Amino acid sequence: MDDKAKAKVIRRLKLIEGQVRGLQKMVESDTYCIDVITQTSAVKQGLSNVEDMLLENHLNHCVHHQMKAGQVAKAGAEIIKVYKLKRK
Repeated sequence: MDDKAKAKVIRRLKLIEGQVRGLQKMVESDTYCIDVITQTSAVKQGLSNVEDMLLENHLNHCVHHQMKAGQVAKAGAEIIKVYKLKRK
């Protein structure tokens, strides 16, 4: 992963970390359940966005290099594995 992409992923993960800390405080403060659920949904969406960024990077770089190196079966297996994970 290049430095620019890595910095972007790290920035997003730090934002999510802050959201999770906020969730903990909300629960400790007995915040209204729907408000907490709304924030958990935001965290899940943030993690999904990070996954998308990582997958895009993997497809554009790692899989590309595997294909060029003749590791077509390995590249295909990884794509199927990630596809199955994303469906869960």
